[in-house]
Amino acid sequence: MPGENLSRDEARERGRLLSVDAYDVALDVRSAVASGADAETFRSRTTLRFRCAEPGASAFADLLAPSVTSVTLNGRELDPAAVFDGTRIALDSLAAENTLVVDAQCAYSRTGEGLHRFVDPEDGEVYLYTQYEPADSRRVFANFEQPDLKAPFTFEVTAPEGWRVLSNGAQEGEAEGGRHRFAVTRPISTYITAVVAGPYHYVSDTYRRTFEDGTELEIPLGALCRKGLAKHFDADDIFTVTKQGLDFFHDHFDFPYPFGKYDSAFVPEYNLGAMENPGCVTFREEYIFRGKVTEASYEGRANVILHEMAHMWFGDLVTMQWWDDLWLKESYADFMGAFALVGATRFTNGWITFANRRKSWAYRADQLPSTHPVTADIRDLEDAKLNFDGITYAKGAAVLKQLVAYVGQDAFLEGARRYFKRHAYSNTRLTDLLAVLEETSGRDLAAWSRAWLETAGVNSLTPQVTYDAQDRITELSVLQEAAPSHPQLRPHRVAVGLYRRQDADSALVRYARAEVDVSGPRTTVPELAGLERPELVLVNDEDLTYAKIRFDEGSLAALRARLGDLADPMARALCWAALWGLTRDGLMPARDYLDLVRRFAGRETDIGVLQSLHGQAQTALEQYSAPEGQERAARELAEGTLHELRLAPPGSDHQLAWARHFIALAASPADLQLLQGLLEGTAKIDGLDVDQELRWTILEPLAAHGVADETVIAAELARDNTASGRRHQVRCLAARPSAEVKAQAWAQVVESDALSNALVEATIAGFAQFGQRELLAPYLPRYFAAIEGVWRERSIEIAMEVVRGLFPSWLVEQATLDAADGWLDGHPQAAPALRRLVLEKRDDLARALRAQACDEAAGARP
Repeated sequence: MPGENLSRDEARERGRLLSVDAYDVALDVRSAVASGADAETFRSRTTLRFRCAEPGASAFADLLAPSVTSVTLNGRELDPAAVFDGTRIALDSLAAENTLVVDAQCAYSRTGEGLHRFVDPEDGEVYLYTQYEPADSRRVFANFEQPDLKAPFTFEVTAPEGWRVLSNGAQEGEAEGGRHRFAVTRPISTYITAVVAGPYHYVSDTYRRTFEDGTELEIPLGALCRKGLAKHFDADDIFTVTKQGLDFFHDHFDFPYPFGKYDSAFVPEYNLGAMENPGCVTFREEYIFRGKVTEASYEGRANVILHEMAHMWFGDLVTMQWWDDLWLKESYADFMGAFALVGATRFTNGWITFANRRKSWAYRADQLPSTHPVTADIRDLEDAKLNFDGITYAKGAAVLKQLVAYVGQDAFLEGARRYFKRHAYSNTRLTDLLAVLEETSGRDLAAWSRAWLETAGVNSLTPQVTYDAQDRITELSVLQEAAPSHPQLRPHRVAVGLYRRQDADSALVRYARAEVDVSGPRTTVPELAGLERPELVLVNDEDLTYAKIRFDEGSLAALRARLGDLADPMARALCWAALWGLTRDGLMPARDYLDLVRRFAGRETDIGVLQSLHGQAQTALEQYSAPEGQERAARELAEGTLHELRLAPPGSDHQLAWARHFIALAASPADLQLLQGLLEGTAKIDGLDVDQELRWTILEPLAAHGVADETVIAAELARDNTASGRRHQVRCLAARPSAEVKAQAWAQVVESDALSNALVEATIAGFAQFGQRELLAPYLPRYFAAIEGVWRERSIEIAMEVVRGLFPSWLVEQATLDAADGWLDGHPQAAPALRRLVLEKRDDLARALRAQACDEAAGARP
């Protein structure tokens, strides 16, 4: 976005020159309850005390605001028109010690960036919350917007009478005249400061801990949501997981939680899953479940709670110097979230979810042309925004899991403890973390870092087995390969498992296992020589390393015949993930993968894995199946799904998962008639509760196939006239099969900024429907004509949503690929972040075309 970017070089120079002593920020948000133009801005007054290492030098402060009323530097009144350009405040002739006072009118956000203002359609109440990462606190107060310029913060918020107002620190005393003053924070970065304000429903609790030395810690806990969601709010479960996490991290980190209170705020129209603001963590309110969800959803929420809690140490207490080392917080939080999930909560299968879902995100990201090392080259804030990706999160976490196997869990955790104590409230780089891990493990980690953190790409591991005349293993080797674009072969600590049945009717179980350090292109596993022939050889058994897994011919044949007989849920999840990787890579026809899902998904016991299979099957159908076979494949998949739905235990998680999958696939007149009957109450599936959320889920395909019109959608909104209902309504309206509908949706998203972030997301989701290719075809050229203007004129969050969401993936054709290549070739000077987004979507499209070619070739075989 013009003028809003900040380069790494600028940040380094400012960080070298300046150090910050304190912020005092006063916000007046009483205008939030006004109407019209009066509700567009709020007053922000910042007093910033800082030092300059070179008196007389110049610098700048960051501020994105419609107007600045006054600027005072060291008692000198500066002309706002002369020093403020809309994004930065020029600061000249600095003293050794400086005081900057900025009084500004800042804008409320409708895009989830800065101070977001939401009006609840259910009751007209107004809710505010902040979201800053990586650099949007400058939309709320003047500051030095970079992570290494930490400081203590004091917030004062003047809000409408009766509102609940929260910030990072605890409120000091009672609010007077709507004015809330908060305790000064520890030194923290600007991007993790927070304000939440409005008539929120609030529940409190307390965490208490007595340590071995007799000291006691008491942490006030809070959980809050909109009043309209209070009846659905299961705060007790949220507090349970929060307390379990605090116990776990205190046990392992030996550094008491340092930020006083711990509030968990579930807020509307949130762009992210959650944000680790110390003392005031914000979550998307969709984690408050309005209807029945599977246990996988509760596990996912618990994982997010623990992920954000891990950030209190990795990220908030100790923060990366610049966004190059974003992994120092995100990779660790992702790993620690799963580690704590398994170690402290009821979700003991968390590593299965990690192997099947989180790592699939990483494998996809690591095969894109935009792949990057875990420790990345982040030139500016736009780069930083795009690097909150599967590599920084899930690959980094997988690499840390490998590191734990390499150095040992005790050495790993002792390294973390030393890291916190040595660098508390300061900033670090890669070398700082490696130094403590080398101390505790006694290993030289430089080579490990170069292989795993400083190079990109994913290796593939394939077993190669030879047998003697008695069907015993003569040699078992692991072959390692790398893509030509990223040829690094890495060291892997892997377990190799051998599986077979005891007899024809028994389960497929492991009968032998060996761990080996894989290095180079070929590594033998001598411990397994002489054993009887297995039916399945599983490299990376137990998911110790990060790599794509392949199979030898015999193992692949066994999985095609008996995948459902594989008894161990982790091994089964790894095999499913590997088979999906083969399909994505165009090495297994989509029809074969869909056949495996039809035959064996019904035997999957892990609900999270089952839901992943459903999503992957839908992608295989819509993107990877040869066009001439899609209609038949869709019909067979829907028939198989309905069969499993009717077999599933009534009221079970599996029944709900199969129901949602069937709803997504329904297209035939009979299927749509069943959906309409479920919606109207004339049809019933024993045990299936058609609650309000499921009603909306059913209504979307009915709208997309022209069965439910605007009147039916309006009637459903009347049943559920809430913020959630409004989002569902918008999505269903955009799904209707009409050229006029698509034109209106396009105009609302691309040509106007009237919609909030949540409604932009809902409109895009409804717009792009499988089976509406002819309606959507005219938007292929319009997309490429529009995206530069969107990137230039809209906030980066909305621009990213539009560029990704409206890329013409619905036309898996060479013409679409040619159009993407034409745009990339013709716009070499476009913003690098925009080019990256288009390049990633272009790569997905090329992958889909290769997969379709593989599927088409399979269909042509006699």
